[in-house]
Amino acid sequence: MTARLPQKLRADAQDNRERILDAARAVFATEGLQAPVREIARRAGVSPATVYRHFPSKTDLAHAVYVDQSRTCQAIVHEGLADPDPWHGFQRVIEQVFDLHARDHGFPITFKSAFPDALDFAADRDASLTAVAELARRAKATGKLRRDFVMNDLVLVMLAHRGLRAGSAEARLAASRRFAALTISAFQTA
Repeated sequence: MTARLPQKLRADAQDNRERILDAARAVFATEGLQAPVREIARRAGVSPATVYRHFPSKTDLAHAVYVDQSRTCQAIVHEGLADPDPWHGFQRVIEQVFDLHARDHGFPITFKSAFPDALDFAADRDASLTAVAELARRAKATGKLRRDFVMNDLVLVMLAHRGLRAGSAEARLAASRRFAALTISAFQTA
């Protein structure tokens, strides 16, 4: 038996895939992993068969959403590292990661608990923390990040951020942005 070569998706098929992932992100964020595929298909404007053509199971779809969000988080951290002003990069990482977490409403935690063997979560987390620690080291060198800052400070505020509750997605995002501003203010040199 010969292995199939990866095929590039047609433009319409790629558009469908992106709409499915966007819809799945939104549905999983509000309804959790138990949300029906039919609802994801409805929000994406495709049939359930189209969803299953791209993702043979709901587990495959959830995995793709998690990997996509993980890549987004990694891209945020790498953009922060690339910023010529480390303090600005550090601020942007906090703001954008908090925004991402406010929008996904705990999806990564839900995914990890439902599929603990699906990915090497520790490697992803360690790589991100190492990169943020390097960014923090650079920001400290500018004198703008508190000298007594340690990575556990950031971990602590991220855990607190997960506890944000609000009646609507807009209110949750507004609360998240305020929390990010307060966090940045607390980390900045007086």
